[in-house]
Amino acid sequence: MTLLAFLDYAGVAVFAATGALAASRKQLDFIGFLFFASVTGIGGGTLRDLVLGRAPVFWVVNPTYILVCVVIAALVYLTAHLLESRYRLLIWLDAVGLSAYCVMGAAKGLAVSGSPTVAIVTGTMTATFGGVLRDILAGEPSVLLRPEVYISCALAGACVFTAAHAIGLPLLIASGAGVLTAFAIRSGALIFGWTFPRYRPRPGRPPEDIM
Repeated sequence: MTLLAFLDYAGVAVFAATGALAASRKQLDFIGFLFFASVTGIGGGTLRDLVLGRAPVFWVVNPTYILVCVVIAALVYLTAHLLESRYRLLIWLDAVGLSAYCVMGAAKGLAVSGSPTVAIVTGTMTATFGGVLRDILAGEPSVLLRPEVYISCALAGACVFTAAHAIGLPLLIASGAGVLTAFAIRSGALIFGWTFPRYRPRPGRPPEDIM
């Protein structure tokens, strides 16, 4: 198995676990676990392939990705009750999945288009879209609306990988640099609450005040 293939499977597995953990927090049945794990696990990669014009998308070409989501959903279904804090684990697993997937998405974008700009966009998109879908479906506060940095972590990881690849560093070093950058920034955000300055001049008006 190549390094990029490993990162691809790892990203799907970890995001599938976060989806299944979200299902456990909502006390869904096993089918609900399968649905959440699959949508979260393959959501980002599906959007990436559609944007890049790759059809059929990756999990249709290789259904093993779906089987990975099924296995992870079953494991979480059987073990989630043993965890003291499922939301804390969800957030940290999301950080791991984001770190792996921002590099994987950037690598696939670079392979298809040859454009560093496209690679950075697809890397960021791949790493964040599954988590956004998970939170919307679960009715949880979206990771995008949390105060600490999130998208910026995937963006930084994709940028570092793309830059390292552009200067000719070996794939292992370029990938490792991208993964570690994204995870380090996200970890700092979770532990220390790192944020960017927020827009404060004037909040938006409620829709009913505009009508």
